[in-house]
Amino acid sequence: MGSTAGPRGRVRRLVTGAVAVLAAASLVTACGSGEGGSGGGGDGTADVTGVDDGTTLTMWTRAATRPQSEALVEAYNASHENRIELTVVPTDDYQAKVGAAAGSRDLPDLFASDVVFVPNYTSSGLFADLTERVDALPFADELAQSHIKAGTYEGRKYVVPHTLDLSVLFYNKELYRRAKLDPAKPPATLAEWDRQARAVDALGGGVDGTFFGGNCGGCGVFTWWPSIWAADEDVLNEEGTEARLSSDTAKKVYETYRGWVRDGIVAPGARDETGTTWTGVFPKGKVGVMPMPSTTLGLMPDDLDLGVAPIPGPDGGRSTFVGGDAIGISATSKQADQAWNFLAWSLGDEAQVDVVAAHKDVVARTDLASNKHSAADPRLVTINELVAHGRTPYALKFGQTFNDPNGPWLTLMRDAVFGDGASLEKNNQAVSASLAD
Repeated sequence: MGSTAGPRGRVRRLVTGAVAVLAAASLVTACGSGEGGSGGGGDGTADVTGVDDGTTLTMWTRAATRPQSEALVEAYNASHENRIELTVVPTDDYQAKVGAAAGSRDLPDLFASDVVFVPNYTSSGLFADLTERVDALPFADELAQSHIKAGTYEGRKYVVPHTLDLSVLFYNKELYRRAKLDPAKPPATLAEWDRQARAVDALGGGVDGTFFGGNCGGCGVFTWWPSIWAADEDVLNEEGTEARLSSDTAKKVYETYRGWVRDGIVAPGARDETGTTWTGVFPKGKVGVMPMPSTTLGLMPDDLDLGVAPIPGPDGGRSTFVGGDAIGISATSKQADQAWNFLAWSLGDEAQVDVVAAHKDVVARTDLASNKHSAADPRLVTINELVAHGRTPYALKFGQTFNDPNGPWLTLMRDAVFGDGASLEKNNQAVSASLAD
């Protein structure tokens, strides 16, 4: 993913359409070595571990990632002299709070962000440059590259992975057995997914083949786009200013979902599902196979015999939307070396295995996909290994285009699946216009 050009001091309208992030030139003066910058040692070399000297650091995260953030902060505070004071902000209020703090130069030492919104912050100069620090990590190449790329602006790195949430297929093994399907062979192509969903649906008795959030733009990008990526195609251009959502591969994806709607393979409520109850359908045990967030695995009922598989493309392949949060040091922090101590620790073996993996969350490093916790549950290994095959889209206008219920992507989604798809080219143009606006 590339970066978009733009001066650091420019005021940019954030994806909510309601918040302006002010990045005045004075905001980035702290980006030099030793005060929010990329250097750490007096000789110009990067400090791999940072400083642990009893400093109190402030950190913000959104409520959506509260459990993971609290677990990491608690473990860090218990094992270090530094102390982090964590503030959890309601997710819907997060961008406004960051925008206001940026304008008043009152950002915390560390703050996380939904990874799709990171480009807005990097291009506005809100994060300190971490390039040399990140590159000096012995496991730099094993970090989730989708998050690293999303936080790269004009060739410099500003964030590291904080939490990861992947889109995967969940399938009900008990229903598969009842439908005479092999529970050890989940779908490897979109056609197999279609066939297996229909086989389960044929059981009747309140059982349905699949489910999706049909009135939820975020659900669509999270679960539909991987089927396009699995075919090694892009959904956006490199700059995130042009949509490629009317390709032949994309059409096959829409046609499959449209067939499920037409033939009643989808559980009731998909047309009106805005995402608020989307993940609550599968746990009831009445749906055969559907795409889900990986973070819901640990929330599934103990008696639900479920399998996990990658989301396939029309003819095979595998991919995932690598969501979650990235985190960086604010450009105004006066304690960058201490803040980096937390970030470096959070990516190390101890934190990733004994905190992240222990909570059944996705590790941020591909070399730790198989660990002492995931080894006990092969489904976790499947999820962790998908990080290397996943993507995170880059677009400054992501929110207004894809998450906004009044945005053009949701119109494209609904016309393509609940309509006849005749307006696909026109709707794709509307998405491009929103991205370039």
